[in-house]
Amino acid sequence: MSSNLKRHKIADLLADNILYIGDGYRAKNEELGSTGLPFARVSNINNGFHFEDADRFPEENLGQVGNKVSRPYDVVFTSKGTVGRFAFVKPDVPRFVFSPQICFWRVLDAQKIDPRFLYYWMHSREFFLQMTGVKGQTDMADFVSLSDQRQMHIALPLLSQQRAIAHILGTLDDKIELNRKMNETLEAMARALFKSWFVDFDPVRRKISAGDAKDANGANAKTLASSAPLASLALNPAILNLFPDAFEDSELGKIPKGWRVGNLGMVAENPRRGILPEDVSPTTPYIGLEHMPRKSIALTEWGFAEDVTSNKTQFKQGEILFGKLRPYFHKVGIAPVDGVCSTDILVANPSTPTWYGFVLMHLSSEDLIDYTDRLSNGAKMPRTSWDDMARYEIVLSPENVIRKFNEIIFPMTETIIRNVTQSRTLVALRDALLPRLMRGEMRVAGAENFGEQSNA
Repeated sequence: MSSNLKRHKIADLLADNILYIGDGYRAKNEELGSTGLPFARVSNINNGFHFEDADRFPEENLGQVGNKVSRPYDVVFTSKGTVGRFAFVKPDVPRFVFSPQICFWRVLDAQKIDPRFLYYWMHSREFFLQMTGVKGQTDMADFVSLSDQRQMHIALPLLSQQRAIAHILGTLDDKIELNRKMNETLEAMARALFKSWFVDFDPVRRKISAGDAKDANGANAKTLASSAPLASLALNPAILNLFPDAFEDSELGKIPKGWRVGNLGMVAENPRRGILPEDVSPTTPYIGLEHMPRKSIALTEWGFAEDVTSNKTQFKQGEILFGKLRPYFHKVGIAPVDGVCSTDILVANPSTPTWYGFVLMHLSSEDLIDYTDRLSNGAKMPRTSWDDMARYEIVLSPENVIRKFNEIIFPMTETIIRNVTQSRTLVALRDALLPRLMRGEMRVAGAENFGEQSNA
């Protein structure tokens, strides 16, 4: 270990008011509701904070919570059950209440410890060995108590080095986060355009109403107006000319005149490329349901075939993967690489490339997820099937509309794949740098320039 690293007892840092470690509030069910601050559990912490489905703690009752409400620059550590997830509370993260499964490390003296350095230290081998040494001491779920945490040690370089290390690793993480947000925005734009054209039929209504902004779909028009690219598409005469100016009756209700009702199987297919474990290279990328996020078409995680011994299905980059086990989990995404997947995942393709964007948006829509959930077989492990999915009724437009839609959507999916690939490379670089920086094996040139910087 480099000589500029000084080893400290966590207990001493607590006693000197340099650091504080706390755990979450033990809320009763009746204290939680649908409004207020998010009540953060382990499930809400996974590569950042995800509070969409979180319970809420009423703000008027925060007095009884004490200091168990997040503050900017807190370092969050899941300490019970699923042990070892970490998150850093940036200033733009909304305030939340910690649950008992979560601990927080709060820097009280930023002239001694850089908070973001502390976050990266928790990813280091030094912290990992101390955490794993105590988390399995009981016969119950893994647990790292506050007492155990207070008995740990930390090796701290000079503050200027801490800030330089945090800057380097933080710059990589910030780019990864930027790519994630870009993918999220691209997906939202694609969904809004799909809904406008193929669900609400906004261009048809616009032509009927001759530009009257107060038509029956004004709310969706506002959604489109929030995005300049989508707003320009909605008003583009060349786009409007692709659509009729009248509706006609169908078994699915009013649809644009000249369009028809069909089913998903008419424009999509399920290539079945089963392969035995012994025929797969161990370094082949492998995607299981555990790698697929909910309600996101950007698949950023995967393992390798050597980790799995069961039969698999081959897929190619750009193909659509659909989690057929418990489809209500809504796991649908674009394959970022060539590889193999679990047989609990369906591979889907458009029947011709022109239909790619249309098929992707349907397969990842809430309506299709609800449909597959209703038809799933099995009480404990419900599964859908391609036969059922292929029968899903949809409205089919003329091919010139589909072609234009795909010209807009397909480049978005290519950007999503590029962002995923770049982020994967950045993660590998960050993970390679982190142990060397933390052990002091690599000094940061110009680190003295970080000595006076703020932690903000």
